[in-house]
Amino acid sequence: MTPATGSTPVAASALPAQELFDAFEQHLRVEKGRSEHTVRAYLGDLRDLGTHLSEQGVTDLGDVGLPDLRSWLGRMGAEGAARSTLSRRAAAAKTFFRWAHRHGRVSQDPSLRLLAPGKDKHLPAVLRAPQAGELMDLAGVAADDDDPVHQRNRAMLELLYASGMRVGELTGLDVDNVDLQAGTARVLGKGAKERIVPFGAPAAEALQAWLATGRPRLATASSGPALFLGRRGRRVDQRQVRSSLQELLRHLPDTPVMGPHGLRHSAATHLLEGGADLRTVQELLGHASLATTQIYTHISVDRLRAAYQQAHPRA
Repeated sequence: MTPATGSTPVAASALPAQELFDAFEQHLRVEKGRSEHTVRAYLGDLRDLGTHLSEQGVTDLGDVGLPDLRSWLGRMGAEGAARSTLSRRAAAAKTFFRWAHRHGRVSQDPSLRLLAPGKDKHLPAVLRAPQAGELMDLAGVAADDDDPVHQRNRAMLELLYASGMRVGELTGLDVDNVDLQAGTARVLGKGAKERIVPFGAPAAEALQAWLATGRPRLATASSGPALFLGRRGRRVDQRQVRSSLQELLRHLPDTPVMGPHGLRHSAATHLLEGGADLRTVQELLGHASLATTQIYTHISVDRLRAAYQQAHPRA
């Protein structure tokens, strides 16, 4: 690969170098549209790589070779790093060196043949459909005590399960992102990609109650347009969503330990079990790749197999 047209080759840089990190961070944010979480993770990975290279006596970016990158991943593997961590760190190195090569920072990309273990294919914990119904009923009962936070919790959980949106997408919602009459929400997903997700009557009812009587009691001059608020009137954060869900799950027997993402997994699984096609679920969840959505077919097949083995006389 040759340097991008118009770029000016520069001398090999020491790694880490703040100027290089700043330029790469700008590339991730502006050109690639990566999330704040991804940018932070990639930069942390590269700083760890820089520390490893320094310990190995490599001080110039142009001197980094494939064996150096392999020894970095190998060291982390020996220290017990998860496959998902190794996979992400390999991706960070490949993205960085591809960018550095294209902009003339290095004469060749040492990461071209870098491989990392595939991610562990853990099936996410999900609720059964009756359990999800019980959870929503319990949230509704709690909201009957006229506490605005309980009204908020009911609306948040109903919307999470109804739409399958990510918890970060939920906490980022503003009031005008929700159309109660149409039963849709406009969310900003990964890579700053916007999509419209539908929700049903129970979520609409919970949202209506929250907007009519709950939110006005928590809103302050500094609340701004945020849809969901904490007791002090600030935009709710992901930790508060998690704690509200886990508090309710503690009152339901035989439910898996899970966070808000579990409601997203549950929504996708129940949609597929109900006959929705994979492409529709992919669009609803905002997955860039259909392969990401296919994990939910494994969950459905596992449940089918379990039911078959329990019920069929020749299983």
